[in-house]
Amino acid sequence: MLNMTGAQLRDLSESDFEDTVLSINVGGYKKRLRYDTLLRFPETRLCKLLTCQSKESILELCDDYDDTKNEFYFDRNPELFPYVLHFYNTGKLHVMGELCVFSFCQEIEYWGINEFFIDSCCSNSFHGRKVEPEQDQWDDKSEQESTTSSFDEILAFYHDASKFDRQPFGNIRRRLWLALDNPGYSILSRVFSILSIIIVLGSIVTMCLNSLPDFQIVNANGSTEEDTRFEIVEHFGIAWFTLELVVRFAVSPDLTLFFKHPLNIIDFISIAPFYITLVVNLVVESSPTLANLGRVAQVLRLMRIFRILKLARHSTGLRSLGATLKYSYREVGLLLLYLSVGISIFSVVAYTIEKEENDALASIPSCWWWATVSMTTVGYGDVVPGSIAGKLTASACILAGILVVVLPITLIFNKFSHFYRRQKQLENAMRSCDFGDGVKDIASVNLRDYYAQRVKSLMASITNISKNTPSEQSLNDSIN
Repeated sequence: MLNMTGAQLRDLSESDFEDTVLSINVGGYKKRLRYDTLLRFPETRLCKLLTCQSKESILELCDDYDDTKNEFYFDRNPELFPYVLHFYNTGKLHVMGELCVFSFCQEIEYWGINEFFIDSCCSNSFHGRKVEPEQDQWDDKSEQESTTSSFDEILAFYHDASKFDRQPFGNIRRRLWLALDNPGYSILSRVFSILSIIIVLGSIVTMCLNSLPDFQIVNANGSTEEDTRFEIVEHFGIAWFTLELVVRFAVSPDLTLFFKHPLNIIDFISIAPFYITLVVNLVVESSPTLANLGRVAQVLRLMRIFRILKLARHSTGLRSLGATLKYSYREVGLLLLYLSVGISIFSVVAYTIEKEENDALASIPSCWWWATVSMTTVGYGDVVPGSIAGKLTASACILAGILVVVLPITLIFNKFSHFYRRQKQLENAMRSCDFGDGVKDIASVNLRDYYAQRVKSLMASITNISKNTPSEQSLNDSIN
């Protein structure tokens, strides 16, 4: 019966095929299909096998053929073939969410099945993932990078701690390194962290109070000087920050990589303006012709505000914010793009409407400022449209700004929550480490095994969840 033509097969009644089956082997997955099931879809590859007249024509449709067992072998993915079987039994295709849509398309194309057979419950999701895969790729890449980053940070932590075993005074230096770079690791590290935070905040408060006229001292020549009390606080803070940086550098496990760490760069920037200002003042006093350098010193003194970034070493939230911005550059870019488009459109519209009646909106650059303030819902009120058309334009600008800002902000907030939880878990993992007897090589191996086990359990959970979906249950029932 295998050598019959298609016309002869169609002339036979369904009763002639009730006990006739086709044995197939797809990558080791064996199944026997009835002829009447295959004949329902004559354009598919398996049905075309029924019309083959020779072994050569059979091998054009399959990869191998066993004459003795009358079995057809296909070198295809056996995990995707159950979806094909489900199609032959029900006439509908279902696509699970964990499948790659492009691999699935290639698979059903090989078996001669059209995408139009995809059921309505999966059609929208399937075509949406196929037409717009970039967003899923961005999310998967960000999730993969963040997971890899946290795992690499733990491994780097163990690796850095193990370097002290080969250095002079290794145990003492390791204890100081853990106390300085890992707040909350021990009582000593907590005390140091609290003291450092107090000094940073005191330095910032001192700088702010020093700008008030009540605390400024005016000399006879009309110039102002800092209050002596504030200078004492400033010098004490600089001494503490300098000592902190020097000690961190001295106990660092790898001196060559010390200034590649962002937090160490912040520590250096927080004290650099003071010493540069000190050098500039000495140069100005020795050479009056370079008096203009004094203005440079005044600008550098304002850079002391960057000391607030030192709190990132002691704040999980600030570190999570930095990680969020690092891995959300696409969302931030979209936010800036949307704002730029909206500002350009509404500024031109406002200029066209208000240029003759409102001097504050007489040019497009000035309208840019108004559109920026309106779209970000800041609303200073320094520039406002006066005509009815201008007010309607302002209302549309404000509403568009709310929508434009809210959509990417939601994605960024979700990532911030993810990175905050990840950072807390990372800190807890580091604090639970005990280096009293040194670091053993087996620690990193156990960590890898633990990480692999967690990933394995996560994938098992996802698989169990997907098996409970209606589409998956229908697929299993049709195969069995």
